[in-house]
Amino acid sequence: MDTLSYKTKSAKSSEVERKWYVIDADGLIVGRLATKIATILRGKHKPSYTPHVDCGDYIIVINADKVRFTGAKMDDKVYLTYSGYPGGQKSKTAKEVMAKKPFAIVEKSVKGMLPKSKLGKQMFKKLFVYAGSKHEHQAQKPEKLEL
Repeated sequence: MDTLSYKTKSAKSSEVERKWYVIDADGLIVGRLATKIATILRGKHKPSYTPHVDCGDYIIVINADKVRFTGAKMDDKVYLTYSGYPGGQKSKTAKEVMAKKPFAIVEKSVKGMLPKSKLGKQMFKKLFVYAGSKHEHQAQKPEKLEL
């Protein structure tokens, strides 16, 4: 048996080929959508996945204002923010966040599923979320991705 033919290939950041995808989030469940997006942003859907290299693709999410939660999460789910000062903790329900910044719900759920490091921040920069059905990335010729 020739053991030299079984070497594991490690992707280099200069060799990674990135694609652009558009996801229509109309009627999709937030958590299930976020897991698919996080997988693509990390590059785990590719055979050349390497944990310490950003192998992922670019994602454009449209209609983020039409995502949905299961059960009563729209009223029960609470998003907390903290300013760093005593008494500076604020809370908003998912319904309040959806009324003000509908794209923030998708962004926050995806960001929580990415690594908490410089690499995770680099991956998160490849996500573009829009509340409406228009986006400004036509020049990149994104492919439509069905989930």
